[in-house]
Amino acid sequence: MIFVTGPLFAGKREYIRQALGLSQEEFAQKAVWDVQNLAVEAPDLSALAEELSQKKIVIATEVGGGVVPVDPGERAAREAAGRLACLLAGYADTVVRVYCGLPQMLKGELPC
Repeated sequence: MIFVTGPLFAGKREYIRQALGLSQEEFAQKAVWDVQNLAVEAPDLSALAEELSQKKIVIATEVGGGVVPVDPGERAAREAAGRLACLLAGYADTVVRVYCGLPQMLKGELPC
């Protein structure tokens, strides 16, 4: 599994689609994105991470930067998203952080 992370509007989807040479249709079949939103309601983050790891490409937006929210619910959602990202990075063969459209390989390599 390839796990791609980075800030909002950093070009994560377009980068990985082009890097793997996928059409829009192929990408939609092989990838799942915005998985950080799934963490909020997940009763078991480990089970969610294991389920998501069965996809070829998993993309999450980093939500841990900036000022810590005052609202306890928002803090809990941010914590859950971060924990899910850590679990996914553990499952992944490849982890890429994309910032301003530029990739930073954190783990492994992209398949040719």
